[in-house]
Amino acid sequence: MDRDIIERLAVWKHKENRKPLILKGARQVGKTWVLKEFGRRCFKKTAYVTFFKNQRMKDVFEGDWDLERIIANIGLECKLEITAKDTLIILDEIQDCPRALEALKYFCEEAPQYAVTAAGSLLGIALHIGISFPVG
Repeated sequence: MDRDIIERLAVWKHKENRKPLILKGARQVGKTWVLKEFGRRCFKKTAYVTFFKNQRMKDVFEGDWDLERIIANIGLECKLEITAKDTLIILDEIQDCPRALEALKYFCEEAPQYAVTAAGSLLGIALHIGISFPVG
């Protein structure tokens, strides 16, 4: 299965001022598949984390905004060494972890060298009181 969106994601990958990418849409339309396929085609490694029924990873984002600690924990979860140059980070079902959604702004500001993507459904209508939604 090939989709035009993979080509658009490849353009995003090579942008000099790349920001974390949020892929939102209805449930069961292929968001996760697209991001995993993009990782397979365009990166040496893909670090995939789902927040669905994953309290351990939710807890990682409940701590401080130390991105080195967060990245290290994502690496532990995925059993791989995350390197900015060749690893795609996928945060799936991000609507289940509002703090991870908020962390995207810190990835943008403090660690833009990492290719960070997020996927979720109902992001536009999910209400997370007290959580800052990233811009861009």
